[in-house]
Amino acid sequence: MALSEGEYGQLAVRFEMLLPHLDERQRRLLLAAEARLLGHGGVRAVTRVARVSETTVRKGVFELEAGAISPPAGRTGRAGGGRKRVEEVDPALLPALMALVEPDERGDPMSPLRWTTKSLRNLAEELTRQGHPVSAMTVGRLLKDNGFSLQAQAKTLEGEQHRYRDAQFRYLNERVKQHQADDEPVISVDTKKKEMIGQLPNPGRQWRPKGDPVRVDDHSFFSGPTGEAAIPYGIYDLSADTGWVNVGTDHDTSVFAVASIRRWWQARGRHDYPQATRLLITADAGGSNGYRYRVWKAELVKFAAETGLTLTVCHFPPGTSKVG
Repeated sequence: MALSEGEYGQLAVRFEMLLPHLDERQRRLLLAAEARLLGHGGVRAVTRVARVSETTVRKGVFELEAGAISPPAGRTGRAGGGRKRVEEVDPALLPALMALVEPDERGDPMSPLRWTTKSLRNLAEELTRQGHPVSAMTVGRLLKDNGFSLQAQAKTLEGEQHRYRDAQFRYLNERVKQHQADDEPVISVDTKKKEMIGQLPNPGRQWRPKGDPVRVDDHSFFSGPTGEAAIPYGIYDLSADTGWVNVGTDHDTSVFAVASIRRWWQARGRHDYPQATRLLITADAGGSNGYRYRVWKAELVKFAAETGLTLTVCHFPPGTSKVG
């Protein structure tokens, strides 16, 4: 039966409206029903409009004529139908994948991939190179099925402990307690993360009038090494549980560190501790307030002479960090 262009169009409209809402078996039966209604040449006409194979339509016709029993709920075909999973077709795939992601546990310390390159794409490419063609999506499914997940590194491994480490911290703790008991100020100092200054791009979006975005510099990375930066030097008062920050725009030097302490004393310290005669400073072993710098010590001497305070500086041991 030859169809006119109008009839082809009507058939196409019906398929466009119905097929997206049906599962595989239902689509096959609908196409078969239309083919039977069209009579001779119906299979070819339906195949042309729906853009499916004649085998699919003829299979549906056979099912309609045979009165095939519907599959169990949740299935669209008979049990065992469909393409087998790649790990079933290639039993060596999963062991090869495990050897890549866990080389130490699998007895292969010389893994072809570094830890930093174990993305799904790189794993898939390496497996394909080894003769196991697989997609990145399938690699992700296999890893998830075997108990893997995306995880950040956990900082739990400690280096070798110094034999006197506990005694060192006990000494620091006693100094702090003594000063606090005498109502003398105790501060913790440190330089915080530098921030570039200027109209620099920042990830994210914000609500603005339409067509009026915030204008920022393009290619800001060119100004990174030489651009102006804000250098925050933090001072934490342990007894008062308050913080104070002095922001510089030059360099993180020992002069800047002591100048920040001086400003804190003038702005807060001398008012919060009017009877103070001593000041305890805790600091990391490195940076602008490191114990090796003579300038740091010389500037502290000047500060002590200006204020009349007796200064005590306790540096935390190398490889450790203070809280605060």
